[in-house]
Amino acid sequence: MIEQNKKLQILEESLWLEKTRFDFAYMDSVLDATFFEYGRSGRIYTREETLAHSYQEIKAKLPLENFQVHDIGENIKQVTYVSEVGNAKLRANRSSIWVKKSNEWKLIFHQGTPVQ
Repeated sequence: MIEQNKKLQILEESLWLEKTRFDFAYMDSVLDATFFEYGRSGRIYTREETLAHSYQEIKAKLPLENFQVHDIGENIKQVTYVSEVGNAKLRANRSSIWVKKSNEWKLIFHQGTPVQ
């Protein structure tokens, strides 16, 4: 259980690192074919839009604050945490749903909600 939770934290944090976030092959392997996101702004992103994002500096605070793994099912986990990004230190409550397929974790959903 601890090993699985650590793996999910590593995967989630990789989405906040420029070297992996903007690596098309890496992101293609992590994002499930059904992936979509409700961004912090309220915009909905498809998998294709997420993969097409151009490089930008993220400056996320790591490790992710209050990172928790919640069991939804045997091979389905929800992770929640608070992100802090950029020079403005924009904070958001985050939630991701990961599904284990063929012994690999795939991200199927992500949502960010602004924190005041």
